[in-house]
Amino acid sequence: MAEPQPLLGKPLADEVTRGVRQALAEWANLEPSFRPHLVSVLASSDPASRVYVESKARRARKLGVEFTVRDLGTQPTQDDLHGALRELSADPSAHGIVLELPLAPGLDADAALLHIEPRKDVEGLTPANLALIAAGREGEALLPPTPRSVRFLLRAVLGDDLRGVRVAVIGPGRTVGRPLAFMLNNRGVTVTLCNEYTRHLAGVLAPQDAVVVAVGREGLLKPEHVQLHHVVIDAGINVTPEGVVGDAVPDLHVRAQTPVPGGVGPLTSALMYQNLVRAVKLQRGERVE
Repeated sequence: MAEPQPLLGKPLADEVTRGVRQALAEWANLEPSFRPHLVSVLASSDPASRVYVESKARRARKLGVEFTVRDLGTQPTQDDLHGALRELSADPSAHGIVLELPLAPGLDADAALLHIEPRKDVEGLTPANLALIAAGREGEALLPPTPRSVRFLLRAVLGDDLRGVRVAVIGPGRTVGRPLAFMLNNRGVTVTLCNEYTRHLAGVLAPQDAVVVAVGREGLLKPEHVQLHHVVIDAGINVTPEGVVGDAVPDLHVRAQTPVPGGVGPLTSALMYQNLVRAVKLQRGERVE
């Protein structure tokens, strides 16, 4: 078997970004011109969240999207958070809202997400959008960018038709694992959902075609867990003194593996801005594909 090649997100991200730039250019040429506004809401001191915000800001500057951060500090109250989200949801000048997770200890993300207007939910995490995904009505929803990025990357290796493919998802979190399980199932994938209590992980993973890991624990997926035929998609992010790393040990002996950084991240960022375009079209009453 040939040496595995890194499965890079940038080529796919560049393709997505071209479509985003085209939509932004069309709006910029309107009379009067129009520029979408994305707002990131921070309500914690989590270092990974700040990495994500900085990445979004860099991409926004390159695209020409207005980007602002609503920083509520490290110890906001639940009422503070709800008020900020309601205000942004009602503000016609704010077209996309991102609530950075995890929140500060003691804050309830489920309760907070209820206060985001679903058509501004560019992370696709409100109950309304998740319910549409679970119901198999993805065409009406804003899809979470990270799970969508994972699905893009799986298709790049395994082919556009994923029916019958076996994928293990390690980490049933709100932002990746749970919506991804439904999104893969909607494409005919046989999904095995694993968590921190899964016994004999290597045996569970052995018959899988691909393994997606999204826990937030450095080195969780080790060489003894994987086999040569596996495609490994690493959606974990861990901030270390040496930099950002994923959940999988790098350079595993597998068919293909996404690096961290450079794998899921660039494509996730591009897809979030694609979601912003879709959100704006929904709000402006324009045709949505």
